[in-house]
Amino acid sequence: MDRLHITGGTPLHGRIHVSGAKNSALKLMVTCLLTDQPVELTNMPNLADTRFLAQLLETLGVEVYWPKGSSTCHLNAAELKSTIAPYEQVRKMRASFNVLGPLIARSGHATVSLPGGCAIGARPVDLHLKALEAMGADLRVEGGYVKAAAIHGLRGAHINFSTVSVGATEHAMLTATLAKGETILENAAREPEIEDLANCLNTMGANVTGAGTPIIRIKGVEALKGTTYPVMPDRIEAGTYAMAAASAGGDVTLDGCPVAALGAMISKLREAGVTIDADEAASTLRIRRNGSALKAVSLSTQPHPGFPTDLQAQFMALMCTADGTSIIRETIFENRFMHAPELSRLGADITVRGQEAVVKGVDHLTAAPVMATDLRASVSLVIAGLAAQGETVVNRIYHLDRGFERLEAKLGACGAKIERRSGEDE
Repeated sequence: MDRLHITGGTPLHGRIHVSGAKNSALKLMVTCLLTDQPVELTNMPNLADTRFLAQLLETLGVEVYWPKGSSTCHLNAAELKSTIAPYEQVRKMRASFNVLGPLIARSGHATVSLPGGCAIGARPVDLHLKALEAMGADLRVEGGYVKAAAIHGLRGAHINFSTVSVGATEHAMLTATLAKGETILENAAREPEIEDLANCLNTMGANVTGAGTPIIRIKGVEALKGTTYPVMPDRIEAGTYAMAAASAGGDVTLDGCPVAALGAMISKLREAGVTIDADEAASTLRIRRNGSALKAVSLSTQPHPGFPTDLQAQFMALMCTADGTSIIRETIFENRFMHAPELSRLGADITVRGQEAVVKGVDHLTAAPVMATDLRASVSLVIAGLAAQGETVVNRIYHLDRGFERLEAKLGACGAKIERRSGEDE
């Protein structure tokens, strides 16, 4: 099993190109199920998660041409050979569950495994199922599978989500594109990835308006056509590298950066004393910290445009050596502080009380072997390792490979002493 060896204390200098967004790419790949014409996605991130989904789509009968190392993925669902998404594949990644609605819309029926347990909380799919039922799907849950049918087709519906859910909003959008009539989604999630999905669907002939606001309207159409569409840049990857540069110190510029989507994070980094030069027109973000101490900053995670839950662990790592005490509240997912005990192994002073973590800044971190527990937690350990004294070993980095493309190469090009090695976990 691979692990990362990081020797901290070296400032980062250079440029990093931001890859395509994992959270957008996964939903864009699913659009191919809604049409019998080819869908070509460019700026695709080569990740374990996107490759997992490609395998599931092939199981359903989608022709996938995506050469290793290529950033262009060709998908052709001209003829589906199956409408069954098995547990062995869906359990690997929650986003796979979002094939359910498009399969119903395209074929009138589907059998899809419920997703497996999640390390960062329960993340139930009840909002997904209620939205599909509102559009006329007949659903039964048996043996861990959702068995669905819409013999008379799907119809538009007025859906008011009880809580903001990115996954349920995207799932309902995908499904409603081929439903008869108009679907209105209220209390919809506003994340940039939802706007990206709406833009892609509209290039395919869908009629989606209001994405990025709490009310989204989808007027169903008879059929969708193929498209060529670029995946938006990954705001979470960009934020992660920004915090890596802030933690290690130095001067790093992010190219191809979705600056407009990072307002909450940029504000918090500036509050912490990091110098940020943001150029939305040029899609660049320059992060500088040369010797000055970080200031402790408190925050609460919130749905977009608030501070993203997917950057919470990284920000906590940054606050471990800040001057003062910061309070970090997690309001999106339960059980998302599993990185705190691992950061403590490096010398951090963190006390977790329910959904709140109190971080008292220490003078320095000291290297130690640590273990990744989920995708974002794993990269927080990398950020801490870049600032720690000595060699930190991060085990179980298969979590990292789910969401970060060539992480060690990108950081290494900026001077980080980071190396991937194979062997048993330490």
